[in-house]
Amino acid sequence: MRAEDAMSQRNRTVTMKGMPLTLSGNGLSVGEKAPDFTAVRTDLTPVDFASYRGKVCVISSVPSLDTPVCDRQTRQFGEEAARLGEGVKVLTVSMDLPFAQKRWAEKAGVTNIEFLSDHRAASFGEAFGMLVKELRLLGRGVFVIDRNGTVRYAEILDELSREPDYNAALNAARQLL
Repeated sequence: MRAEDAMSQRNRTVTMKGMPLTLSGNGLSVGEKAPDFTAVRTDLTPVDFASYRGKVCVISSVPSLDTPVCDRQTRQFGEEAARLGEGVKVLTVSMDLPFAQKRWAEKAGVTNIEFLSDHRAASFGEAFGMLVKELRLLGRGVFVIDRNGTVRYAEILDELSREPDYNAALNAARQLL
């Protein structure tokens, strides 16, 4: 692979209300093994993504829970999580501090998903290619990972103010049950 090709896979331009931004990190595609990452739960305990092996995971990546689109995205996956059953774990990952995630979840009444903060090391952002370089926030996207840790669905939004295709992501998760 040429150096130019490797660089184009690592850096992808997205926009926020038309302003160009760069998603940096390793990136990944459907069919690849999902890389491990370490994040922090709302109770401040660290968690490795590898601990979710054996479950289908829907990973919802949002820039900040305190914005309208992230709020809607997280509520939508929260509503659907219970219908997916125990074999599916829905995770919302953001750079928000764990305290802010906990406050948001309690205020919104969202209890069916697990919140993971990537604020310490941007481990998820780097591993999944979702780190917005200029803002040190995460890009918007959804990944569905099967029980063996393989990416089966990936949607990375080119415009951060747009919502993902909820039905496509949820259908991908249901097909893995």
